[in-house]
Amino acid sequence: MTSVTAPAGTGSSRAPVVGLAAQLALLALLGSTLGLTPTGLIAGAAYGLALCGLLGAGLDRAGMTQIGPANAVTLARAILVGGVTAMVVTSFVQPVNTAALVTIAGVALALDGVDGQVARRTGNTTALGARFDMEIDAFLILVLSVYAGDRFGWWWVAIGAFRYAFVAAAFFAPWLNAALPPRFSRKVVAALQGIVLALVTADLLPTVLTLAALTVALGSLTWSFGRDSLWLYRASRIRAAARERWGAPQRRPALVH
Repeated sequence: MTSVTAPAGTGSSRAPVVGLAAQLALLALLGSTLGLTPTGLIAGAAYGLALCGLLGAGLDRAGMTQIGPANAVTLARAILVGGVTAMVVTSFVQPVNTAALVTIAGVALALDGVDGQVARRTGNTTALGARFDMEIDAFLILVLSVYAGDRFGWWWVAIGAFRYAFVAAAFFAPWLNAALPPRFSRKVVAALQGIVLALVTADLLPTVLTLAALTVALGSLTWSFGRDSLWLYRASRIRAAARERWGAPQRRPALVH
């Protein structure tokens, strides 16, 4: 979970503008040194625009004029994800530097623990910071699962798509939006996805072991989402039964003079 400091004055935060400039600078560096395709660079730039636009809107909606140190770490991680995105899109048409891709993705994954530690030590957390952190995690896993899918079968994209499918399903089943009880196993499963996808991206395992690792990752994710969905469904039925039994509170009739 990341943090955002309380507003120190009026005006808008400069963080989204600085973040966009850093994103474009990183893409320029990667494009000149690694030979990324125009399509890859456009994808990275589009990601950067969407990232900084949404961050700016979130800060304005929350009334924040500055981001805290933990969110600054998350923003740095998010910029690295833009570089990963550009490299993965480039890999569709030409080979990319695997060492560079693994290094950038690995640093982005490792920084996930850093921003959480900073947030806990500063004791300054908000819903916006937590959402920012979560969305960057989810998108990085999606991009890495696309890279794995292009090489080992597109069904592995389900690893990254699971979370977005869950969000989409919540539009049709609002009970999926209810709060879940904290579970350590959920964190373990989430960490497993990053570890497996990093190994797959590095191409360190034989094909058989790679497919086995992807199977374990997808299987554990399916179990985790399935268990949470079942818990949410049962909780919604309990709430519905309670409403049916006790009924909605009735308004007292208005007095007529």
